[in-house]
Amino acid sequence: MATTATPGGHAPDETPWLNPDEKEAWTGLVSLILLLPGRLESPLQQEAGLTLFEYLALSHISEAPERRLRMSELAYLANGSLSRLSNVVKRFEQRGWVARSPDPDDGRYTVAALTDAGYEVVVAAAPTHVRAVRRLVLDPLTDADQQALARIAAKLRVRPADLA
Repeated sequence: MATTATPGGHAPDETPWLNPDEKEAWTGLVSLILLLPGRLESPLQQEAGLTLFEYLALSHISEAPERRLRMSELAYLANGSLSRLSNVVKRFEQRGWVARSPDPDDGRYTVAALTDAGYEVVVAAAPTHVRAVRRLVLDPLTDADQQALARIAAKLRVRPADLA
């Protein structure tokens, strides 16, 4: 029995190729992943002088209890590595926006705490970010679309085991 090779030289029974609907879903997701962050960052850069990563870091700390968050949790929430976050938080410390200290519950961790000056920065930048989120993501969607997007995001979300 002969098998027909498919793109990439795989036999059909080895790798099930994407059907047109699956391919459309996948390429749509990749497009969002690759293009949306830049479109969300542009207004933040222009109006607040912040990258999207910087804004997300400040924003997540601002929403945490007592405006304090473990660096490992913050790295996950802002979608960056600990080393990248450490470099950004170092700059924040130099600007007086964030203070780092050992976690009082477990000294193996470091906690980032938002200062009043850092809180003012994120509060000033938030309207710019919210306008971009509304324009680029929420406004084009119906309520049902938004609910579906939230369900899909929850299903695809990957949370590291140490933060679960």
